[in-house]
Amino acid sequence: MKLYLDPGHGGNDPGAQGNGLSEKNITLDIAQRIRSILVSDYRNVDVRLSRSSDSSKSLQQRTNEANDWGADYFLSIHCNAFNGNARGYEDYIHSNLSDSSKTAGYRNVLHAEIIKVNQLSNRGKKKANFHVLRESTMSAMLSENGFIDNQQDAALMRTASWRQRVAQGHVNGLVKAFNLQRKEEGNGSDDQLFKVIAGSFKSKANAEQRVEALKKKGINSYVDSLTLSGELWFRVQAGAFSKRSNAENQLNQVKKAGIPDAYIISDS
Repeated sequence: MKLYLDPGHGGNDPGAQGNGLSEKNITLDIAQRIRSILVSDYRNVDVRLSRSSDSSKSLQQRTNEANDWGADYFLSIHCNAFNGNARGYEDYIHSNLSDSSKTAGYRNVLHAEIIKVNQLSNRGKKKANFHVLRESTMSAMLSENGFIDNQQDAALMRTASWRQRVAQGHVNGLVKAFNLQRKEEGNGSDDQLFKVIAGSFKSKANAEQRVEALKKKGINSYVDSLTLSGELWFRVQAGAFSKRSNAENQLNQVKKAGIPDAYIISDS
């Protein structure tokens, strides 16, 4: 299954803004998490991001790239804005499509799975004449994950654990819609590592405090740095394992130590 995954906006187009947040950063983070889960956990999935950094890309470039690649599905990730009072989640397929179309069927599955986990009110399944829905030659959906100008929705967007849940909801929908199969233990390449991440911080001092807190609980970890959307982040890594089952055991220990938003990434 070839998924073209499109984090909305980017570069000189910040998208919606509110409460100190920019849509382009939220969408990129969620999309990268979706890709990480799919590539780490599922077989026969090829994921291409329209952008993997804070870069500009036109709508035409995005759909042309997906069409030329021969993607099986186009998934565009967005956040909403309106008047500061509106809240919730909604998603879109193209306005010309019937409710019995294959695209609508895929969307129904994704919608149900995303709503289960995203802690947002359900604004429903909608249709629109958006470029990415109209010009993509494969089935396509655009998800609007909360209102960035609403204080309650924005408070969720700020937390890594919420963005991870939203990503997992999208993955759960894709898994059901396209019958994706989990990788079996040991299916990864010899140099594939499953890393347990126990927090990401803009402040190195805060990351070091997390390391000390884990050490008191008997868990060794260290601070690693990475650049996301042009910003430097300090990530706390609490182990790297060649077997996912061992990483999951460590993840459980980290969560028991009081880090509920810890998660696993795969590097190969």
